[in-house]
Amino acid sequence: MLKKVPDVYVIVFALTILAAVSTWVLPGGSFERVEEQVGGSMRQVVVPGTFVTTQSEPQSFQIFMAPMRGSLRSGISMIIIFIFLVGGSFNVLNETGAIAAGINLVVRLLKGREFLVIPIVMTFFSLFGATFGMCEEAIPFVLIFVPLAIALGYDSIVGVSLTFLAAGVGFAGAFINPFTLQIAQGLAEVEPLSGMWYRILVWVVATGLTITWVMIYAARIKRDPARSSMFELDNVRRREIDTSASAQQEFTVRHGLCLALLGLVIIAMIYGAAWRGWYILEIAGLFFGMGVLSGIISGMDPNTLAKAFVSGCKDLAGAALIVGFAAGIIQVLEDGRVMDTILFGIGSVTSHLPGIVSAWAMYGIQLMLNFFIPSGSTSAALTMPILAPLADLSGITRQTAVLAYQLGDGFTNMIIPTSGVTVGTLAMAKIPYEKWFRWNLPLQVVFVLMSLALLVWPVLWVWQ
Repeated sequence: MLKKVPDVYVIVFALTILAAVSTWVLPGGSFERVEEQVGGSMRQVVVPGTFVTTQSEPQSFQIFMAPMRGSLRSGISMIIIFIFLVGGSFNVLNETGAIAAGINLVVRLLKGREFLVIPIVMTFFSLFGATFGMCEEAIPFVLIFVPLAIALGYDSIVGVSLTFLAAGVGFAGAFINPFTLQIAQGLAEVEPLSGMWYRILVWVVATGLTITWVMIYAARIKRDPARSSMFELDNVRRREIDTSASAQQEFTVRHGLCLALLGLVIIAMIYGAAWRGWYILEIAGLFFGMGVLSGIISGMDPNTLAKAFVSGCKDLAGAALIVGFAAGIIQVLEDGRVMDTILFGIGSVTSHLPGIVSAWAMYGIQLMLNFFIPSGSTSAALTMPILAPLADLSGITRQTAVLAYQLGDGFTNMIIPTSGVTVGTLAMAKIPYEKWFRWNLPLQVVFVLMSLALLVWPVLWVWQ
């Protein structure tokens, strides 16, 4: 019997092996796909009713190539490079002393009112997730808010919750999100951004519940830091923060300029992502430029700046690698030609169930699918063309089917090991996956109960 939860690499590789085994057991299958323009971009969309059984391609030795092939998947390689560039750039900023000086200043200003950080910061990040679909963009912020949370007397789990968890909740309970909601509504042939008032209610409920959860946990840790599962690991960083604070003589003009630069980068990122269509490529360039400029502002010579950047990249090598390992699971299923078989098998259930049970079944199906397809837009492109006609057969509205997809797609992204964003964020925050899993699991149960409750009204009132 295992005395502790396996390392995330062990978990992910075990899942890769399981995926390979499924290619020997399940028959192959495929849907026809067509190119459709959704949200201003062309996407491959499944054609309902076109599933045919084919010959599978059993995978064996391919499991050892899966991490490499997963790393080379569209979008995954960008996330890996993104982690390196952001990690290196933030280390340069950290070496300037500006972050330590800024944290020291915030701690002094919030003395006795530390709890205000949680609702304010989490509301903003949740709003970012709900409106312009902040997801990968939240990764860099753990490098700011984890040290801040520790310095305020909390732990690194609270630090990650301030940004990553909040953005994830907003992403899941979104009322505008172009990467999930608008794509799903377009594929379901539902009027874009319709049903807004109820979706805002969903976002308010999900965000309020999460903030309350985190504040209760944070208060408990504030009273007794030893109750945190991260206590020993955070002590190392706590000593580093205390050392930086004690060595910090004053908040200098250079520090102020570096932090002002960071603020401008954050504003530019929000503007670019929301109104200019920026994604990982542009944001990575933005943070890389910040790293270079902050080094110059602080007076670093070129060699010192380069060494600081490389040192930051080394610290996040594990975070970058695990993203490719996680994507390898999906690669094995696709190469074995069983991904569509899994999709067809669990997606065909809902047409035989009535009303509320059908909506719940759609939600449950999306929960399972999300483990294999953690990308919200990809999941929408694969499942909505199937769930939409199934909603017609089940007597529920397509608007309800979109909500079932949305709730099932989003919340579990914050805990599943196949999500590159999740494992990358945790690695960047230096939180072992098993510790995050144990902390986040009860909250996921709450999310499930909340989602089931939120699906009742749309069915009963034939929500359009």
